[in-house]
Order: sequence, then C-alpha cells, then structure tokens
Amino acid sequence: MIKKPFSTLIHSALLTAAFSLTVVACGGGGGTKTDTTPIVVTPADKVAPIITLAGDATVSHTQGTAYSDPGATAQDAVDGAVSVSVSGSVADSVGTYEITYSATDSAGNTATATRIINVIAAGGGNSTPVAIDTSKWFHQTQLPNGWGWFNNEQQHYTNRIDNAYVSDGTLKIVAKRETFRDQGQTKQFTSARLNAKYAFTYGRVEVRAKLPSGAGTWPAIWMLGQNINETGAYWQQQGFGTTGWPECGEIDIMEHWGNNQNYVQSALHSPSSYGGTFNVGGQYIGTVSSEFHVYSMVWTADEMVFSVDGNPHYTYAPANKDASTWPFDKPQYLLLNFAIQDNIFSSFVSDAMEVDYVRIYADGAAESDQPVWSDEFN
Repeated sequence: MIKKPFSTLIHSALLTAAFSLTVVACGGGGGTKTDTTPIVVTPADKVAPIITLAGDATVSHTQGTAYSDPGATAQDAVDGAVSVSVSGSVADSVGTYEITYSATDSAGNTATATRIINVIAAGGGNSTPVAIDTSKWFHQTQLPNGWGWFNNEQQHYTNRIDNAYVSDGTLKIVAKRETFRDQGQTKQFTSARLNAKYAFTYGRVEVRAKLPSGAGTWPAIWMLGQNINETGAYWQQQGFGTTGWPECGEIDIMEHWGNNQNYVQSALHSPSSYGGTFNVGGQYIGTVSSEFHVYSMVWTADEMVFSVDGNPHYTYAPANKDASTWPFDKPQYLLLNFAIQDNIFSSFVSDAMEVDYVRIYADGAAESDQPVWSDEFN
C-alpha cells in the first residue's frame, strides 16, 4: 500500500470549508499533546459582479440629436461596488447600435451587459418604432435545414422589433452583430426576412429603398414561387409547398453585395440556370446607400424587365418557354431580407435596409392606376 503524502491529505481536507489539524507529540516530556485549532479555508470567488443598467435596455434615439448614455452600475458580492467600463458608440445614421458595459471583480470574474439604441429618422410621423403589419407580412425565422440558411449566411432571422420595425414612414430591416441563440444554434448576427402574404402572377413591382453598405452585407428584394416547399416559409405553412427550388422559380428584383458597392443586380433562377445563373444583369448607381431609389420589375407572359428609377438594365425573354426556362407562369410572392455573408467586416456593428414603400400593380396597369397590393409603412 502506498502512503499518501501529507500534502495530498491536506488537499483532500480542503473539500470542506474548515477542518481541525491534530498533531501528536511524543518523547522526553512524556504524554501526548493534541492541537485542535481550526484552520478556515475561504472558497475561491467564482461569482461575477451584477451589472444594472440605468434606464431601459432598448431605447429609441432621434437622428440629428446628441446621444447621452445613462450608464450602468455594478455590485459584487465580495468587493461591493465595482467600476464599469463602457465600449461602443452611437452614430447619427438610422440603424441599431450597441453599448457594452463590463465589470471585473478582484478575483478576475467579468460580467457584461448591453444596451440597444435604435436611431430613428428625424421628422414628422410616428418616430417610435412599431412592429410590421402582420396582416401583410410574415417573419420567416425557421432555419430551413436545421442549422443555418443557404449560401453560408451568418445570421439568425428573428421576429423581434430590433430587427424589423416601422418608424417615420419607412420600414427598417436591421442586421446587427450580437450573440443570439435560437433553435439550438448560436450565431453572431441577427436580421429579418419578410414574406409577403400576397401572391400573384404577372404585374409590376416597385420598391423604393435605401441600401446598407460595406463588404459582407447582402440586402435583397426578390420573389419565390408560392409553391416552394421550403421549411418555415409562409406559403409552405399554408399548404402550398409542393415544389422544390429551383423548379418553383426565383426572381431577384434587386440584390446588392457590399463588396461590390453601388452595383445592383437582377437575376432569374430556374431549372435551366440557377445558383451562379447566367440569366443576370445589373447597373451601377452611385448613391444606393445614401439615397432612395425605385427598384422595379415588369412581369408579363412574354418577358421580365428589371429597372432602377425607370432605367432598364436586364430583360429576360427566353425564346423557348417551358418548365425548365419559364416556371414563371404561376403565382409568386415577394420577400425582403438583409443577409450577412462570411466576409463581413470585423468593424460591422449594425446597418439597415430602409424601405419607403412596396407597390404591386396588375398586369398592364398604367402609371396612374392604383396598386392591387401595397404597404406605404405609414
């Protein structure tokens, strides 16, 4: 049997908060002496401080005015009051920003807390962010393959007002950097993906929007066949999901990749050409992220014409129209979303696609006609 060294015995004894050490002394003095003085061992401090925000955790701030943060305090069970450090900033651009508060106690335990600041446009109208009109739009949030979205997109889509809201007459779809866990998956970005609760065949679509900027940002105005069998999509949940992609057809009215700033693109995906489709065209617009522009598509039984501010850049009109080249003779529905790519800038915090209006006109409608479906975001 191997005897345990005294140091090992002491280590075992530390499993209790206090113990008595007994020392037996023998020899010339005769007799035995026992020292039962208790030795108290203080457990290691492993509890982080508690941070309390002054004011609300989510606030609205009007563009054009100076932001003054109310701050936060921190209390630790051992150290008492602990100093709080603050990081992050709030710009004057419409969007969502984060202020992060950190506090560390003397044992090295660190706590963090965040405040969300929604910068909203100045001016008249409803400056308080309100939720989207759910009679017209559906928040698509379910991960279609159980762990993520397609094209290696980095975001969770949420149904929170943080990621999609209406204020001052425009819709803001906001992508932001934040750790967010949903459906058993943790991601570092959130955004929103809206499905229109309206499907149609042929007509004119007009969307007036201002786009985000910077590498890794990917906003889109696009359409999918009402019959797409995509888990979590609105029309799939209504019983229309009978057809896969690309057989259902996809119409990209506007896509903008921030690593090719100011170039807007339109494309068609069908069984004859999909993914890196050759059915594509676009144009450069120097102010896509600083000004509103009207992105439009005219869809007839013969062709599709894509334009920005009335200036066409691509026409799709295959000579042979069959299920492979033209699955575009059935109802489609509109989607608005803001995705994050894996090459997103490390400095990215938050940005928004801002939409002034969405209007859908009947096939052959004149400019003076009223839309058959719209959202003015009033």
